[in-house]
Amino acid sequence: MSITITADQVGKKYRKEWIFRRIDLALSSGTSYTFVGPNGSGKSTLLQVLSGSLPATEGKLTYSINNTQQEEDTWFRHVSIAAPYLELIEELTLDELLIFHQTFKPFKAGLSIDLIIDRMMLQRARHKEIKYYSSGMKQRVKLGLAFFSVSPVVILDEPTSNLDRQGMNWYRDEVRQLDVDQLLLIGSNQPDEYDFCPNVIDVTQWK
Repeated sequence: MSITITADQVGKKYRKEWIFRRIDLALSSGTSYTFVGPNGSGKSTLLQVLSGSLPATEGKLTYSINNTQQEEDTWFRHVSIAAPYLELIEELTLDELLIFHQTFKPFKAGLSIDLIIDRMMLQRARHKEIKYYSSGMKQRVKLGLAFFSVSPVVILDEPTSNLDRQGMNWYRDEVRQLDVDQLLLIGSNQPDEYDFCPNVIDVTQWK
């Protein structure tokens, strides 16, 4: 599957302040891109605009799959996001959350719920409500949902937030197992999160 996200003179403004302007980008599947810059530079906002979850203030975004342009308002179906600002349904147990999640975004072939829980290293907590999880456990759940779902586009914003050294090693192992035809976008200030990524883009060029 061939995926392309094209940004043509894209900008985002909050009130009177431009977060970024005049972005021209062509992002293609089969590789990964990391957006870097200091805190407050607009990395998270840019990722949300590219995902279609935030509208651009100016410019045009084009999404295509196998050279067929996709509708902007349905693009979210093709995207999985893991980010600190996204919430989980904390009243559910992990088992219940995974069962619910796969009703609208199925898991990759060969991945049963049991196997996913094993891959998340959360076997002992599977029947516990998410609200009782540590921040690191919650982050593994968010990342696991992005890693293991059928999604042509995977977006990871500050992916190792709240992870300990074991969690960091887990992240690095799993992110390298993404399918070669997926498009991976990362927002980060931590080289350990993206040192495998061939395309590193500084967002401050668009301030």
